[in-house]
Amino acid sequence: METSKQTTITSDSTIDTLATSQKLNTWFEVQFQEDVSSSPMHQAYLGIKTEDYGKWDDISTKRAVAKHELNKQRLAYLEDSVSVLALDKETALSYQLYKSNLENSIHGFSYRLYDYPVNQMFGIHTEVPSFLINIHTIDTISEARAYVSRLEGVAPFFDMLLDNLKIREKNGVMPPKFVYAKVIDDCRNICQGRPFDTSNEDSSLWMDFTTKINGLAITDTEKEDLKSKAKIALQTVVAPTYKKLISFLEGQQKRATDEDGVWKFPKGDSYYEYALQQTTTTTMSAEEIHELGVKEVARIHKEMEAIVDTIGYQGTLQDFFKHLKESPQFYYPNDSIGKAAYLQEAVRIIDTMRSKLDTLFNTKPKADIVVKPVEAFREKSAGIAFYQRGTPDGTRPGVYYANLYDMKLMAKYEMEALAYHEGIPGHHMQISIAQELEGLPKFRKHGGYTAYIEGWGLYTELLPKEIGMYADPYSDFGRLSMELWRACRLVVDTGIHVKKWTREEGIAYYKSNTPNAAAD
Repeated sequence: METSKQTTITSDSTIDTLATSQKLNTWFEVQFQEDVSSSPMHQAYLGIKTEDYGKWDDISTKRAVAKHELNKQRLAYLEDSVSVLALDKETALSYQLYKSNLENSIHGFSYRLYDYPVNQMFGIHTEVPSFLINIHTIDTISEARAYVSRLEGVAPFFDMLLDNLKIREKNGVMPPKFVYAKVIDDCRNICQGRPFDTSNEDSSLWMDFTTKINGLAITDTEKEDLKSKAKIALQTVVAPTYKKLISFLEGQQKRATDEDGVWKFPKGDSYYEYALQQTTTTTMSAEEIHELGVKEVARIHKEMEAIVDTIGYQGTLQDFFKHLKESPQFYYPNDSIGKAAYLQEAVRIIDTMRSKLDTLFNTKPKADIVVKPVEAFREKSAGIAFYQRGTPDGTRPGVYYANLYDMKLMAKYEMEALAYHEGIPGHHMQISIAQELEGLPKFRKHGGYTAYIEGWGLYTELLPKEIGMYADPYSDFGRLSMELWRACRLVVDTGIHVKKWTREEGIAYYKSNTPNAAAD
């Protein structure tokens, strides 16, 4: 009888755990769908096409406040209405992650103005054309009209952006002066070419739209009508809107300073502490991170010196850095032939690594990956390489972007490590597999933590070495040079934001401690 009673208790407990876990996972799904439904852009990134396909997101202050209130309601529900001890192991982890995300977001609300909505690396000004070109696919005539609708919606979208820039300035938050010239240049690049002017070359947006329209199975009359509408929107909405943004930025540029660190913000020290915790998921202080960076730079320099000895180079590590910077053998020509050769070699490296995945992994992504150059309108200021995730269903592949604006920034000896980091087995595998996992809440499949994402990227630069990749010692040196770049970031980031280094001091540190070009 005693055994039977115990069995009944265990059975009831199991049923309660299943029911409680299922209820919470259903709640996670409802919250995720609510967030997605409020973001037309997020829908498109996920490959979802609804009646919102022709709209931009609401980036207004009012929307930010509403999301903050919603987060507080969600946190209250988790704390007051969920029996954590009754959750199964996986759902309990989801609970902890979601709750932590809410707490971080709520705490960070007081710092919501402590960012730069436009900057030299990214921002709404470049996201609009990048989004339309890379994310807004056109398979039907209605989706073509949605593209035109988004062109027409750039004006109110940028009005919200301008409001955000103005309110930040009122609160003492403006980018350092050097940022403005780069952002303004990008804005002007977007509006160069037909139909913005009478040049012989098409603008990036016009080329994208006409190419997509020409691929539709519709009549020539319908194609010309769509092109006419897009042309009008580009000339009468997009161009004046960018001109308005440029005018504002030129005015703000005059009021900007050369103070580069967030120490200049009100409560900048507490903000930076919060930012470090969010990025690293640790409680390390700025000083601890700075010292870690210094130690890592020294360690990597020693490993580099060992490779230099193996190569047989006569000279110091600094001499070798100079040799790498100045020798043409380490770079493709800075012309169309050289750029095509770089892309071709990047594809070969990824394909070669893909063929070896079975020796390393049981789980591989279903999604494909393609290699593309960064678009002309943003290549001058964008980073040297980055990854754009594909759709969960694989209809849009992941993209490894290589910035070919200046081939002196794309050293041959770093090509392997860069392709492994951004592509396979790096970000493409990590993100695609996460999106393809079954049995997890979508907020986990589509979320992420910088410490893990970039930690995985760094790990997968080293991993191929274990199966015989980096046969060329220069490529292995390139792997270390990329690791060195990250170590220097720890030093320079904390140097600028806590120790009040100038931008020039940060650049000088990179130049003296890495083989990278000054422009990098």
